[in-house]
Amino acid sequence: MPKLPQRKTLRLPNYDYSTAGVYFVTICTRDKKCLFWQTAPSAPVGAAISRPPNAVELPAALTAQGVIVDQAIQNIPRFYSAISVDRYVIMPNHVHILLRIEPRAANSRPNGLSTVIGQMKRWASAQCRIALWQRSYHDHVIRGDADYREIWQYIDTNPARWAEDCYAP
Repeated sequence: MPKLPQRKTLRLPNYDYSTAGVYFVTICTRDKKCLFWQTAPSAPVGAAISRPPNAVELPAALTAQGVIVDQAIQNIPRFYSAISVDRYVIMPNHVHILLRIEPRAANSRPNGLSTVIGQMKRWASAQCRIALWQRSYHDHVIRGDADYREIWQYIDTNPARWAEDCYAP
């Protein structure tokens, strides 16, 4: 039987991904299919979760699947009290999320990044009744204020750069 290639890990060795901190996560759709936009939006899709839900209007650009993914991202802090979403954007075939894990109480169970992202992906796929996502995801541990601001800016400007995006078909 031929030996399968080893899957390359992008994670930091010996790093605890349930540690308090901020993480930048990119999740792609299965086969990089464009499932989430009907048309190019005039504004980024995604907002600071701390605003009241009614204050955020989604552009008409999202498909029904895109709306479900938006709900899945907004549900993260509802399922995990020590997790917040600082910023996110839904692109045609991937999402970017700036996720914050707060320090947890001593008696609470840690929720690592893989648990949170896995739950969000499963919920969205179940609601859409299709396998939406590629296996795994890409993460980046935010290392300071400058890194945080750079990622925030990247998320905000990503829709305007879709034509040049490496994930664009």
